[in-house]
Order: sequence, then C-alpha cells, then structure tokens
Amino acid sequence: MLPLPPFILASGSPRRVELLRQLVPEFGIVRSDAHELHDASLGVRRLCEVNAEKKALQVSGRYPDHLVLGADTLVWLDGEPLGKPADLHEARLLLERLAGRVHEVVTGVCLVHESGRRMHLFSESTRVKFRGFGPEVVSEYLSKVHTLDKAGGYAIQEHGDLIVEQIEGSMSNVIGLPLDSLRNALDQWRQPNPAG
Repeated sequence: MLPLPPFILASGSPRRVELLRQLVPEFGIVRSDAHELHDASLGVRRLCEVNAEKKALQVSGRYPDHLVLGADTLVWLDGEPLGKPADLHEARLLLERLAGRVHEVVTGVCLVHESGRRMHLFSESTRVKFRGFGPEVVSEYLSKVHTLDKAGGYAIQEHGDLIVEQIEGSMSNVIGLPLDSLRNALDQWRQPNPAG
C-alpha cells in the first residue's frame, strides 16, 4: 500500500472537517470558490458529482502535488434540489415541506491528484424519512439548530430525533461525507497506479 500524497479538503465545512479526520489524520483546508451548478435536469447524482469535481479541480490547480477532495451534498425532493435556506422563514418552509415525507440526500465526492494525473469521482445516496410534525416542532427545532448553512434546512446530527423517523443508508453521507465509500476510495488510491 502506497502512502497518500499530502491531502487537502476543498471545503470549509466544519462537519466535513470532523468526518474526514476519522480517515485522514492530517490535511489542509482550502475553500473552493468554484461556481456551483443548480441544473436539476442533470439528476441529483450527476449534479452533485459535477459540483464536487468543479470544487476539487479549482483547488487542485493551485496545489497539483496534493490529493484534493471536493464534495457536494444535496437534499432532493420531488425532482428538485433543496438548497440552503436564505433566512429562518425559508428554513421553516423547507422543514414543513419535508415533514412526513421521504427525501434523498446525495453527496458527490471527487478526489484529484493533478500531478499524478488521477481522478476518482463517485456519489452516494441515503433515504431519509421525516416524522409527521407541525409548526410547534419546527419552531422548537429552529430554536435549537442553526440551519441557514445546511442543505434542506436541517442537520441530522443536531437534534435529529425531533424530526427524523428513519434513515436508509449512510448517516455520515447525510452529514456531508460518505465515510465507508470514501475509505474504500482511499484504499484504492493507495494501490500502485496501473497506468504507471
């Protein structure tokens, strides 16, 4: 098994930083300012993968000798992505819309090592079912959790028991990085490159 190159996370998300530390003890953090696409016609997996790739490539261009990880997480309902709410009113509307329903959370991940001419792109999906709840629960949740920087207006790891009934798939994927799939990808990365 080969050692990983010096590692950079192309994200300032504290949730991704915390998750990645479980797999990579030391890494740099460089926020990507790549422009994200919002084209729902691509489908949720492709849209997340495209945005993850854009983020990773934007940073790897400046750090070609580093292994750069870009990621993009979307909440998907009724064929459209639910982004980060602009304000508390929008966060309330998002939670009310999700109440009692099943939605999909997809994270796209891109690993790029520019000088090694290697890239690996994948995505993972988790199904999340929300409890049926009314305005009182929404108000309680919003009073406890800062939701404005979170897709879909919620964080499953923060008081998720108030709103989430069931998940099918990776919990860490909903938080922002699918750790099991990422661990497998990094293990593959440590194998000698067949292209030489």
